[in-house]
Amino acid sequence: YFTCWSEKKEAADKTLTLLASTFSFLPAALQQLCFSWVITRHLSVSSRFLLQINCVTFPLPGEGPEQQLLKPDEWSYCDYFWTDRKDPQGTTLVTGFEVLLQKQLKGKQLQKEMAEFIHERIKIEEEYAKNLSKLSLSPLAAQEEGTLGEAWTQLKKSLHDEAEVHLKFSNKLHTEVEKPLLTFRGDNFKKDLKKYDHHIADLRKQLASRYASVEKARKALADRQKDLEVKTQQLEIKLSNKTEEDIKKARRKSTQAGDDLMRCVDLYNQTQSKWFEEMVTTSMELEKLEVERIEWIQQHLRQYTTLRHETDMFNQSMVEPVDQLLQNVDPAKDRELWVKENKTGDVRPVDMDI
Repeated sequence: YFTCWSEKKEAADKTLTLLASTFSFLPAALQQLCFSWVITRHLSVSSRFLLQINCVTFPLPGEGPEQQLLKPDEWSYCDYFWTDRKDPQGTTLVTGFEVLLQKQLKGKQLQKEMAEFIHERIKIEEEYAKNLSKLSLSPLAAQEEGTLGEAWTQLKKSLHDEAEVHLKFSNKLHTEVEKPLLTFRGDNFKKDLKKYDHHIADLRKQLASRYASVEKARKALADRQKDLEVKTQQLEIKLSNKTEEDIKKARRKSTQAGDDLMRCVDLYNQTQSKWFEEMVTTSMELEKLEVERIEWIQQHLRQYTTLRHETDMFNQSMVEPVDQLLQNVDPAKDRELWVKENKTGDVRPVDMDI
C-alpha cells in the first residue's frame, strides 16, 4: 500500500514502453487515442482498488497484498490509529492522531485527580494525628494505679507517639507522592502536544490540498481525452474540416494533462508518505510518553504502599510495649500496692468481754 514513488514510477515507465510498442502499427492519431484510453482505463481500474477517506488513500478490504503490522503483537499506537472516526456525539470526525492526543490530555487530568486523592488522604492523616495527640493528653483514668496503671499510662503515651508517626506519614505523602504527581510534566507538556497537533494537522491539510489537485487534474485529463476522441472521430469520418494540426494540438494537451495528473499523483504520494512517516514517529513518541506516565505513577503509588507499611511497623513497635505491660498486669500485686498505700489498720476486731 505505501509503495515508494520510485517503484511506482519504474513500473509506470515499463508500462509506457510496452504501450508504445503495442500501438506502433496504428496511425499517429489512433496511436494517441488508444494510448490515452488505456492510461485512463488503467487509472480508473487502479482507483477501483483504492479507497479515499478524508483525502487519505487506503486499500479496499480484501484487495491487494495483506498489510503486516509495523510492530506485531505489541498493540502499538503506530498500527491502529490511521483512519478517522466520529466523535461520541456523531457530529464531527476525529482523526486517529487526535484520539492519541486526547489520551495524553486525559492521562494528565487523571494524574491530577490522583494527586487530589492523595491530598485528601493527607488531610485525613493530619486530622487523625491531631486527634490522637489531643486524646493522649486526656486526664481520663489518670488515677489508675499499679501494674494496670503503668499499662494505661503507656497506652496513652503510645497515642502521642502514634500521632507523631502519622504526622510524619502525611508529610512524606506530600513530598514523595502528592508533589511528584502534581509536578510531573508541567505546563510545557500541553505546549508540546499542541506542537505535535499542529504539525500533523498541517500535513493533513497539505494532503487534502494535494488530493484536490489530483482530482482537478483527473477531470482535466478526462476533458482533454474526450476532446481528442471527438476530434479524431470527426477527422476519420471527415465530418469536420479540422486539420491534422488541430489533432496534434489536442494530443499535446491530452498528453500534458496526463503528465500533470501523474505529477499531481506523485506530489500527493510524496505528501502522504511524509504524513505517514510523521504519524509513525509521533505516535511512537506519544506511546513512549504514555509508558513513562504509567511507570511514574506506578513508582509513586508503590511509594505510598511502602510508607503505609512503614507506618504500620512503627505503630506496631509502639503497641508492643503496651502489650508487654498488659501481659504483666498482676491483680495480686496491684492489690498489694494499693493495700500498702491505703490500709487503715491490720488489727482485726475481737469479741467484747463482760
